[in-house]
Amino acid sequence: MPSNLTPSPVPRIGWFLDGPGRRLCCAAGLAGTVLFSTGCENMSDRQRGTAQGAGVGAVAGAVLGSVSGGNAGRGAVLGGALGAVAGNVWSKHLEDKRDALNRAGAGTGAVVERTADNRLKMNVPSDVSFDTGRADIKPQMRALLDEVGRSLAPGVRVTVVGHTDSTGGDSINEPLSRDRALAVRDYLSSRGVLSERVVVQGRGSREPVASNDSDVGRAANRRVEIFLSDSTS
Repeated sequence: MPSNLTPSPVPRIGWFLDGPGRRLCCAAGLAGTVLFSTGCENMSDRQRGTAQGAGVGAVAGAVLGSVSGGNAGRGAVLGGALGAVAGNVWSKHLEDKRDALNRAGAGTGAVVERTADNRLKMNVPSDVSFDTGRADIKPQMRALLDEVGRSLAPGVRVTVVGHTDSTGGDSINEPLSRDRALAVRDYLSSRGVLSERVVVQGRGSREPVASNDSDVGRAANRRVEIFLSDSTS
């Protein structure tokens, strides 16, 4: 397609608005484009979520305000404010929790990261989680679990997924992986996290992250994954 015929993304947002509503909607879309292209690389996840929520909220507010016969400007301001709050739901609590877990897990090999669906994931390797064939939590893991449960926001739910290597067969690995997840749930419950907030799953050896043909690979596959998700996000 010739460059002079390339459609602009801003008019697509506000093509059905007239007058001030269309101008404001286009301005909001343009501002969002400039923000994302120039500033996001310098933002934390918390700031980025707020900015994105505000931009989307402003456009949506302008649209609703205009098509409903109201004031597009007032709708954009209100939508931007609400969008900023909504965009910050994950970031405010879970980003802070991620930082705290990284500090608690320093030197343990635990990996803490944000997933594509805005959950916080902590992968705890076998070196600090469970001995081979056992479902007893190692002392090194307790500091991590203490941090998971510390000041956990009411809207956050916990999912614990146990994994094993391929040694022993499914008849052993399936219940063992679930027993490990249950041990984590029970420990969190002892630290004040209600058991009904914790979902437990045992995946056995079905989801390896490394080859089971070596000691190193099998050790990587014996792991526990803990997910935190905000039910209000």
